[in-house]
Amino acid sequence: MHTVPRRTLFTVPLLGAGALAGAGSAAAAPGGGGPAAPVPSGGDEALLRRWAADTWRSLDAMTVPGTGLIADNIPADLSGYSHHTSPTNIGGSLWSALIARELGLLTPGHARRRIARTLETLETLEHHEPSGMFYNWYDETDGSVVRAWPGTGAPVVPFVSSVDMGWLGAALHLVAQADPSNRRRARQLFDAMRWDVFFDVDVDAQPGQTVGGFWVEDPSREDAELRDLYHDIPGAQVWYHSGHHYDTAVSEARMVTYLGIMTGQIPAGAYFTTFRTFPPEWTWPEMPPVGEWAEYEGVRVFEGAHTYRGMQIVPGWGGSMFEELMPDLFVPEAEWGPRSWGVNHPLHVRAQREHGLDEAGYGYWGFSPSSDPHAGYREYGVDALGLNPVGYFSDAAGTDWVPGEPYPQGLDGVVTPHAAALALQYEPAEATENLRRIETELGAYGPGGFHDAVAVGTGVRAERHLSLDQSMIMGALGNVLLEGRMHDWFATDEVAAALRPVIAQEVFGAHG
Repeated sequence: MHTVPRRTLFTVPLLGAGALAGAGSAAAAPGGGGPAAPVPSGGDEALLRRWAADTWRSLDAMTVPGTGLIADNIPADLSGYSHHTSPTNIGGSLWSALIARELGLLTPGHARRRIARTLETLETLEHHEPSGMFYNWYDETDGSVVRAWPGTGAPVVPFVSSVDMGWLGAALHLVAQADPSNRRRARQLFDAMRWDVFFDVDVDAQPGQTVGGFWVEDPSREDAELRDLYHDIPGAQVWYHSGHHYDTAVSEARMVTYLGIMTGQIPAGAYFTTFRTFPPEWTWPEMPPVGEWAEYEGVRVFEGAHTYRGMQIVPGWGGSMFEELMPDLFVPEAEWGPRSWGVNHPLHVRAQREHGLDEAGYGYWGFSPSSDPHAGYREYGVDALGLNPVGYFSDAAGTDWVPGEPYPQGLDGVVTPHAAALALQYEPAEATENLRRIETELGAYGPGGFHDAVAVGTGVRAERHLSLDQSMIMGALGNVLLEGRMHDWFATDEVAAALRPVIAQEVFGAHG
């Protein structure tokens, strides 16, 4: 098995069709279409629109007018810049501007000029030209590459992150469809990107898997391996992150695979080389899987699932909401994969809700990596929904849980609003009520929208906004309020022709 690094957004939840037995009303819509979420109306629509307006206020405050680049984070009082941003953050600012335009928070002309400024800066940023990929950290105030970490001065070796580039690539593809005046520039940036530089054919899982990324200079690390760029890209050697492959299916990294398949740079079989669960012969995981073997695109797949509260759910790495649902903001996974994501997405949402309300008794739910209310940044999730043997935990103390044992009560659970927002497409009423109570009862809200996280026992809030998390909230609100507008932009006829047949053939759990 290949290892997964510290901060990556990546999960492994896959689910068998047998999970339907425990799904109840949260299962996919009849006929296996998209989520069964009705368009909000009346008071709920007004509430969601207010949240969108306030969220946009924080994203606007984080954006430097001169460069069009957005900061990584900002305090809840909306003051100052972080002096570091990433391709993920820049991508999030682009799709958020599109949603703000559609919701009437920006005029079309303002949105057009704002997006153009960001694209102009991207065109001038120092980057890895042979692959068309951007480095992972820039100073948003002037566009310079970060080589010393703000605040500490720790050295930073320029790194190209596959998962972060996936979100910038997805955003550029959206802009090319949704903003005709900026289409050419967005398309030129996107077309220069070579997704196969992240595709490692020299692994046991064939036809290959996505790597975490590469350094463009010697990082002096044991897990760095000097290699030629893959395939036919001339002009450079780079240091690949040799110990890190994204080897789980329920992961934000599947966006990179989607982009590679839809551009013809990565074979369709790569979608099936990742773990749904670990194989049944492995004896060390905390929870034994159920499932059957199947074959797709010539790749043998163990279609496993974990059994949790009567549901069979394909788990992620850490059991977090964004691993499961962030790619679903763009790709209509539940519609295209009615027997896979169309089952797993609603069950994952239901499982997170039941964990927070019933199993752990927090009174609130929605668990994902976020700001730590007590310090820094931390991964949160539902341990039972993850493959990670160490676990992402849902409480501030990191309390371990043994499957089959009663869950400890009275813990200081940490919920993050972006996780609850991602659930809106699958449980609109429940997610809206949860967010309303996070705002009114926990007070995790300010002029820039929801604070990034809150510990429900102590009431300690992470009084800042992360631009990534705010852009996930904007994307989720946009899809609900605008009836899947992000899906419509992303899923062009060409993309659907390349991706839909791949996603459609799978049955999680192989109970067809």
